[in-house]
Amino acid sequence: KNMPAEIGALPYGSIGDFLVGACKQFAGQPAFTCMGKSITYAELEQLSAAFGAYLQSTGLQKGARVALMMPNVLQYPVAMMAVARAGFTVVNVNPLYTPRELEHQLKDSGAQAIV
Repeated sequence: KNMPAEIGALPYGSIGDFLVGACKQFAGQPAFTCMGKSITYAELEQLSAAFGAYLQSTGLQKGARVALMMPNVLQYPVAMMAVARAGFTVVNVNPLYTPRELEHQLKDSGAQAIV
């Protein structure tokens, strides 16, 4: 009811830029913990930069859809951030899909790569 019809300009050009900014702002703090292992925001930034650079080196074009078929592990947020900051689009895929479900999602989404 009292929501503005428009919002002002956002300080980041993309989700990837937003995530990098957050990683720099909170560098020394834990970002994620899984099965007793944690990574800091600084580590998340470094790991996602490296994987994002690799993804860009594969020849995928900006906006390409990259499927992430991963369980809930620390590698997932690294891969998600890498895809976003590299200029690609994340397509989440349930790792428990049947082959038929997986085929449908990959075809329907137009994913050009899968992690």
